[in-house]
This record gives sequence, structure tokens and C-alpha cells, in this order.
Amino acid sequence: MTVSATGNSSDSIPSLTQGAPLEAVLFDVDGTLCDSDPIHYYAFRELLPETGFNGGVPITEEFYVQNFAGKHNDDVAAILFPDDIERGLKFCEDKEAMFRRLAKEQLKAVDGLYKLRKWIEDRGLRRVAVTNAPKPNAELMISLLGLSDFFEAVILGSDCTRAKPFPDPYLKALEILQVSKDHSIIFEDSFSGITAGVAAGMPVVGLTTRNPENLLMQAKPSLLIKNYEDPKLWAALEEFDKRAGRTIDTAFANK
Repeated sequence: MTVSATGNSSDSIPSLTQGAPLEAVLFDVDGTLCDSDPIHYYAFRELLPETGFNGGVPITEEFYVQNFAGKHNDDVAAILFPDDIERGLKFCEDKEAMFRRLAKEQLKAVDGLYKLRKWIEDRGLRRVAVTNAPKPNAELMISLLGLSDFFEAVILGSDCTRAKPFPDPYLKALEILQVSKDHSIIFEDSFSGITAGVAAGMPVVGLTTRNPENLLMQAKPSLLIKNYEDPKLWAALEEFDKRAGRTIDTAFANK
């Protein structure tokens, strides 16, 4: 079975699985491991009017997706207050503090995440988290999701010369893992993140957690899925197993 990024039969999955045997899986965090965008959006809506941004009128979710989702806070600060970056960075600090308070009670894993985790662990694949989130956010989310022992490393955009949408964070992850981009795949949920992964030369599975499909498709993911329960994903994983001489547990995939 081959399925395109939009769900139609095509040669898209071979482009995802051409790097078999698979050696490493790289994950974004916000919106990819967990549905965190509603929490971020709420914090923006609550705090931005106090700054006078947009005349004090709360931003829309569409504005959030187009301008802030997946971006590093340096870029967010420049969008908010291009003439006063320090003010923008201070706002981002306050926003992230509110996010962390809310996340402790509201954060939830993307559906099917732990099933995919087991698939990865059973095959002994290398794994790393690659995120534009600030370190306290990344560590909190990964801990709340029970994934602190799952990832070998967490690569931050701030660890690199350039954050996503540039490929630097993903290239740094490959360097740390000492694996080839030709045997690695990425899971991402934002235009910025998918752009970074594609620029790093790896197939990217995009999740339509909150961002619109038509926007994500512009970044050219190899595959788009709703969540980790999506049959299109498991069709791709089955192909990986076939190329590795394994047989996927169909009952497990359909749970």
C-alpha cells in the first residue's frame, strides 16, 4: 500500500521509506508530542492585549498559526516589537511562564504517541527531540509526557547558530547521534519545523495537530497524518519493517 501526503494512492510513501533500514527518529516537541498550541494561544491572548499590541485587540487563532506557531522566541519578539526586541523577549518570558503553569494541568499527548514509542523502542532506533521551545518548556513537556528516559538528547534552537526554520538543529541532532540523514525520519507539526527538516535532507512526517493541512503541504512533507493512530503512518511503518525483513504486528498497529 502506498499513500500520498494527502491520503491518495501515489509514490509518496516510498519517498518516506527510501532510507530503510531506519536508524533514527527525530521529534519536534510542541504540537508533535503533545497538543500544546491551545495553551500557547491562550497565553498569547491573555497577555498580549496588556502590551497594546494590535491596539489591545486579542489575536485570532489564525494569526497565531501564521505568525507564532513553531517559531523561536527571538523571531516572535521581532514580530511583536521590531523596534524594541528586548521588550519582545521579556514578553516571551512572561508568556512561557504562563504556559508552564497551565501545561502542568492541561498538557496531553498526541493520540497514538505511546504506541509509536513502543514501535521505536522494540526496534532499537535512536531518538532525539529537536525543538525551538525554551529549555524549561522542553524539559517540562517531555517530563510530563513521561519521555525523559526515551530521548537520548534534547536539541534546542538556542543551542544552534540558527533555529528552525533553518536546518541547523536537525543537523546538530544527526551529529550527536552519529547517524546518517539517509536513515532517519522526522516528525513535525509546523510549517517552520517541516521546512527545517526538509532543508536538512530528511523525510518529514507532518502532523495536522492544529496547523492547517494546506499550510503544511507548502513545506513539502513526505507524509501528512492526523495523529499517531493514522493508518497512513502504520502503512509506512509496515514498509520499513518489510525492508528490514520484519513483519509488523497488524493487530498491534490497529489497536
